[in-house]
Amino acid sequence: MDNMNFENQENPGTRSAFVALVGKPNAGKSSLLNRLVGEKVAIVTEKPQTTRTRITGVLTKGEVQLVFIDTPGLLKAKDALGRYMVKQVRDSVADVDLAVLVTEPGPELSKADADLIENFKKLRLPAIAVVNKVDTLEKKEEMLPKLAALAAAYDFREIIPISALTGEGVDTLLSILLDSAGEGVHFFPDDALTDQPERVLCAEMIREKILIHMREEVPHGVAVVVEEMKDRPAAGEDAPPLVDISAMIYCEREGHKGMIIGKGGQMLKTIASEARRDMEDFLGARVNLQCRVKTKEAWKNSEFQLRNFGYR
Repeated sequence: MDNMNFENQENPGTRSAFVALVGKPNAGKSSLLNRLVGEKVAIVTEKPQTTRTRITGVLTKGEVQLVFIDTPGLLKAKDALGRYMVKQVRDSVADVDLAVLVTEPGPELSKADADLIENFKKLRLPAIAVVNKVDTLEKKEEMLPKLAALAAAYDFREIIPISALTGEGVDTLLSILLDSAGEGVHFFPDDALTDQPERVLCAEMIREKILIHMREEVPHGVAVVVEEMKDRPAAGEDAPPLVDISAMIYCEREGHKGMIIGKGGQMLKTIASEARRDMEDFLGARVNLQCRVKTKEAWKNSEFQLRNFGYR
């Protein structure tokens, strides 16, 4: 979205920029998005492919509004869901004012990083590179080979070492991003944090807990849909509001269904309990969460099911 130079008649003096956060799976893009926005708008786990769709985070600082697009990690597509995720990355990069390539310390560029840089070259896209997870290094000198590789690969505006976990270097990155914004309207209300509906965010909170607690291929074959979300009148004047939420967890195999439910329903109870606490913090209300599990074989290869599950 080239909004950096058009005449700003609606809100004179305001500036804005669309910024894509891109990189290989598990590079820390969602953690960085949450750190920049100041609230948790994207789920975070240590497992790759946690993010499946474009998630928009919004930060407004005075006259400047930054719209961040967190993308799935660039991976080799193995099914319809994978092709959808790759398309999300490519479409995001083609449709922004600035890209932030999120990488990790290491001696050389990954294949995913190199592919994204090739896209930058084709689009002549302004870009910043950040080397994330520098808090994991015993000596800062260990990041020098990656800094040199990035400088040789592309004419990045800046190459910045950061830690999305601790916040190291993030203020420097944010300052550069704010300075990069051009004249343009604010596309979201100034108090907005994300474009994601509450139902989608609550469904993602459940999926996050499944990713954390389940092993191997089970969590990557799971989709979560919030089927109903209804406010219930407070019991009294001083009583906190209550929200009833009904969610369906879809898995690919019958055996996976049993694993998600667990012995005596214990695993599902753990997942629902932890997700409910996150929902209550997010919604500022008490939550009555009901989760069910259903098998939907080969849903990741069904364009129809992908649309039904919100992957449009």
